[in-house]
Amino acid sequence: MPEGVEIEMYRRYADRVVGLEIASTHAPDDWFLKRGTTAAEVSAAADGAVVEGARRIGKLLLLDLSSGDRLGLRFGMTGRLIVGDESAIEYLEYSSQRNDPSWDRFWMVFRSGEELRIRDPRRLGGVELNPDEGRLGPDAFQVTVGQLRDRVVVGNMALKARLLDQGRIAGVGNLIADETLWRASLDPARSAGSLDEKDVQRLHRHLHKVLADFLRDGGSHTGRLQPVRVRGGHCPKDGAELLRREIGGRTTYSCPEHQR
Repeated sequence: MPEGVEIEMYRRYADRVVGLEIASTHAPDDWFLKRGTTAAEVSAAADGAVVEGARRIGKLLLLDLSSGDRLGLRFGMTGRLIVGDESAIEYLEYSSQRNDPSWDRFWMVFRSGEELRIRDPRRLGGVELNPDEGRLGPDAFQVTVGQLRDRVVVGNMALKARLLDQGRIAGVGNLIADETLWRASLDPARSAGSLDEKDVQRLHRHLHKVLADFLRDGGSHTGRLQPVRVRGGHCPKDGAELLRREIGGRTTYSCPEHQR
């Protein structure tokens, strides 16, 4: 399930096509084109253009084109970025581990012969021309304590639900949220506005540490909590049986002993 960590890995792979001229774009699946974008519009904006930059905001990968347009690439739960014959990441939690070219939903061919593809078994990602970047909150990798306090730690909504709201903070997914709150000793169901300043500081510190650890170790599935995120799993810290709940629309695991 690509979260901000995986998309950062994709961005680094996408750097390989920066400076290359696009010969052709291929979008055979209309479902995969979002917010009214058409294959003809993508071709008009991209074909003959040079990729001038690859950026990321949260889970959105952006390719800046010399035409002045931007291609926004989203990967849903099962999308992988492939450049040439290499995938930016080989393993996605909860996705098929098959590598079937029939799952290619969008691709670009460059004058150099290089190719960039989105391979997505479940078609939950998408491509959009000139997406509204303002709909996203600050990126999780750069979010400050003040931004976290002002945008996330407010109101009566469950803390985890706030963290998952991409309009509040961009890039936190289910595994990042559970690992961060477990390390920070914060109950994911707790009212977001109930955190005091020490809680906010601790949440910020652990969020950044989790992101750095996951990026270093190869993905959001590499956390210490992940191996026991199963029914009947026990907390690696204190041995208590984990709670399994749905919070923010996502299956959530937490420790009833040390997460308060």
